[in-house]
Amino acid sequence: MCRLYGFCANEPTKVECTLVHAQNALMTQSSGDLSGKDHSNGWGVATYDDAGLQVERQAWAAYHGEHFHRAASRIYAQIVLAHVRRATVGGTEINNTHPFASGKWAFAHNGTVPNFRRVKEKILDNIAPDLKPSIKGQTDSEHIFFYALTLIAREGSGDLQEIIAQTVNDVDAWARGEDPKSKPGLNLMLTDGERIAGSRFGRTLCHVQRDGIYDCEICGFPHIHHERKTRYRAFVVASEPLTHEKWLEVPDRSIWGGAIGSPEISIRSI
Repeated sequence: MCRLYGFCANEPTKVECTLVHAQNALMTQSSGDLSGKDHSNGWGVATYDDAGLQVERQAWAAYHGEHFHRAASRIYAQIVLAHVRRATVGGTEINNTHPFASGKWAFAHNGTVPNFRRVKEKILDNIAPDLKPSIKGQTDSEHIFFYALTLIAREGSGDLQEIIAQTVNDVDAWARGEDPKSKPGLNLMLTDGERIAGSRFGRTLCHVQRDGIYDCEICGFPHIHHERKTRYRAFVVASEPLTHEKWLEVPDRSIWGGAIGSPEISIRSI
């Protein structure tokens, strides 16, 4: 089990308050989420700038020291993917820490694949041979990521939500092939810096849509590098509500997505 955060906006936005200072900020969830569970086995943040994908990861708790706070304070971005880890498969080490990255792609996962030692062989059998050497850790999550990249290489990435849907359906089928009563947790997030998509499958997930300039409830100021002629729009997807805004539940067994050119979340059933 882990906690996820995905952000998409049509203008660069500062996300420090949501990640660090909000009443249920991601940093707070690393020491205890709404159910009281900690997620202290690592943290990571993926963003994009003129140089491309930037990923910062550490294999310790986000609430330890200032490292997570400093990383969050530097972010002005249109796409952000963040994660705090509660280890279930794979030890507490940097290679097992989310987000995972390859080229322009960043990926994070909340959930567990039951019987992963056996399911792993089925996933590996379906990962492109040239991608297998890029797997550095032991997690189910990283293997799922490289299977998704295999689908992208084979089928293209025109519809990112369909890539997510096929990934979830295939991994679920492989897990149930080992145990028909298996209930994988497959909340995924995948982005290329222009688009972000994901799934809710067996774990909690919610979202909030933002339309127009607004003052942050924490610091009282807007966080946007704003162009007057632009109508600001953004959405946030997270494992649980972070702020006092009106968060809506993402239905279970669904996929969602959006893009910086049109940051309005789209949700449909798998």
